[in-house]
Amino acid sequence: MSNSSSITQFLLLAFADTRELQLLHFWLFLGIYLASLLANGLIITTIACDHHLHTPMYFFLLNLSLLDLGSISTTVPKSMANSLWDSRTISYTGCAAQIFFVFFLCGVEYSLLTIMSYDRYVAICKPLHYGILLGSRACIHMAAAAWGAGFLNALLHTANTFVLPLCQGNAVDQFFCEVPQILKLSCSHSYHREAGLVVFTACLFFGCFVFIVVSYVQIFRVVLRIPSEQGKYKAFSTCLPHLAVFFLFISTGLIAYLKPPSISSPSLNLVVSFLYSVVPPALNPLIYSFRNQQLKDAAWKLV
Repeated sequence: MSNSSSITQFLLLAFADTRELQLLHFWLFLGIYLASLLANGLIITTIACDHHLHTPMYFFLLNLSLLDLGSISTTVPKSMANSLWDSRTISYTGCAAQIFFVFFLCGVEYSLLTIMSYDRYVAICKPLHYGILLGSRACIHMAAAAWGAGFLNALLHTANTFVLPLCQGNAVDQFFCEVPQILKLSCSHSYHREAGLVVFTACLFFGCFVFIVVSYVQIFRVVLRIPSEQGKYKAFSTCLPHLAVFFLFISTGLIAYLKPPSISSPSLNLVVSFLYSVVPPALNPLIYSFRNQQLKDAAWKLV
């Protein structure tokens, strides 16, 4: 029986066993990763360089792109390297860093999506008060609160997870280090504090979820009163993809962290974690940014 003091590395779950499938996984992830880097990097550069885009909506989009860059860079490169070199190992420190940054960046992104729904609510439902409710100082304070809350949340979860004695080996049933998989390695009944913290965090996220749903209900009520069919189509085509990516992000994240062990399996774990950790950073530039004509025009000018 090993304990946490003697563990120096963990073994991650491989996407494939055969060499050909490992290389296929490497090239697939490399394509997704480079596309995400290019798209999010272009958005960040465009918004930073074009003073016409220095507005609350684009300020939050810039923050979202920074988060997506960090999020996909936390999990994908290590998984790619393991497939390329036919390895499964990750160091103890590297595993702790992955858990910290996954919680940090996903927590901030969830808070930011909540703020962005409020931004859209004010813009559509209270346009005359937009400059007052979302001035530059208010936007900076909201963004700082999101980053600060994400940092504290990640610090708590990482500390609570890695003070646990680990007595069930070092094999992690996931392609990156994830709290539920580390808890499976802990000694019996020693994980209840961290499990309780996960449930508490899920309750806070549910509060944000309710806020987002209420915001979009109010937005749709206003949109349905628009006499122009073209105006309705434009509003719905903007809001519905946002909601689709958001529901994918939150539903798969909740399944990953709250599903009972009885329905857990390596293949299900891989699919669910891929959907919340890799898909949103790759899709967010298309859904939130490149459907915006003003941002597209600014990006073309920059290129």
